[in-house]
Amino acid sequence: MFLFFFFFFSLPPPSMLCLIPLLLLLLPPLPSIMSGFRQCPSPCLCYESSDLVDCRSQGLEQVPPGVSRGTWLLDLSGNRVREVRSDSFVGLWSLKKLDLSYNRIRTIDARAFHSLSRLRLLHLEGNRLNMLKDGLLSRQQSLEVLLLGHNNISAIEAEALAPLRGLTLLGLRGNRLQHIKFKTFLKLQTVSTHLQMSLNPWTCDCDLQRVFGKIQYVRHLHVEDYKAILCHAPPQQAGSPLASMDSQLCMAETASVLVITITVMLAVIGALVKAERNRKNKQAASDAESADK
Repeated sequence: MFLFFFFFFSLPPPSMLCLIPLLLLLLPPLPSIMSGFRQCPSPCLCYESSDLVDCRSQGLEQVPPGVSRGTWLLDLSGNRVREVRSDSFVGLWSLKKLDLSYNRIRTIDARAFHSLSRLRLLHLEGNRLNMLKDGLLSRQQSLEVLLLGHNNISAIEAEALAPLRGLTLLGLRGNRLQHIKFKTFLKLQTVSTHLQMSLNPWTCDCDLQRVFGKIQYVRHLHVEDYKAILCHAPPQQAGSPLASMDSQLCMAETASVLVITITVMLAVIGALVKAERNRKNKQAASDAESADK
């Protein structure tokens, strides 16, 4: 590189101009201490030509301030962020890809993503989220990929997915889901959405089987890993694929209800017969006493 600069400055001015594009190609990405025309948060790397900010694995405990408003890709994966605040991404209107995977995020403010109306890809896998709340993604109509795998999510609120009209992939593998509601996924009014649902501790009962059965019949919803969904409970079903049970769970539940119903009916009939027998015995005794008199 030193020899190149020596050669460059020894050339006459017209020759220098011809070599300027080559010189620019040889320059490395600008670190935060040399932010030129754009701001670059410390200790990230910023790539001037592509509006990309790389903050991977820097030990960050919060989203750093100073990200340029023209940034379209922000990578914060592999840090120690615990909370995403309401002002974390204010003004980043151009952001299309946000990677927050493999942090320690437990809470996300309801307004945290309000500025990100152009966001297309959101990585949140490998964090500590326990719920997907209504309103969190209310302005993400352009979002195409939402990856939430390997969190602690045990519930998805009814309207949480409703705004995501452009969603093509929803990753929910490796969470703590035991049950889901069909209406939650029916709110996804998209052209085509693929769902990843395996590696959750599913409680396999008639309700769960009906939900997945209904989802399978919705034309625009596709459970990619349906055959890999395994039961966690009840104990007698643990480890069994939900897909292999067909309608067994609902049949078993129906049979149980039928047995209980018949048992109750027999008990009621038995009680009525006994009551009628006692009434007749009392009537006979009363008639006998009257005859003796």
